[in-house]
Amino acid sequence: MKNRIRYSVVLIVLLVAVLGSSVAAQKKWTAAEAKDHVGETATVCGHVVSTRYAASTKGQPTFLNLDKPYPNQVFTAVIWGSNRSKFGKPEDDYKEKRVCVTGRIAEYRGKPEIVVDNPGQIAVESN
Repeated sequence: MKNRIRYSVVLIVLLVAVLGSSVAAQKKWTAAEAKDHVGETATVCGHVVSTRYAASTKGQPTFLNLDKPYPNQVFTAVIWGSNRSKFGKPEDDYKEKRVCVTGRIAEYRGKPEIVVDNPGQIAVESN
């Protein structure tokens, strides 16, 4: 009986530890809050208000700017040309939609961004 109780306690402690760490890993921030979380892996949500496919620029990036349009964007999701074929036409497909982007928040020229490698990193939220 004591072994059964001990086993149950250990199982509960492990379960709480696993669930607690997965909840911590699922941090969710607004586009405006992302600047305070550079270096973290998290989900950033906002409204795609401007987009641009820079086909003639090195790396052929596609930019999805959240909450404020370029050049005053508060957060950008970047899809490099090498991954673009996985997305179709992201500059059209995500424009004017509310999205959540998951990945490592980096900073480029003082603005937070997440580089998106696959479509699973972007979720369109329903209004």
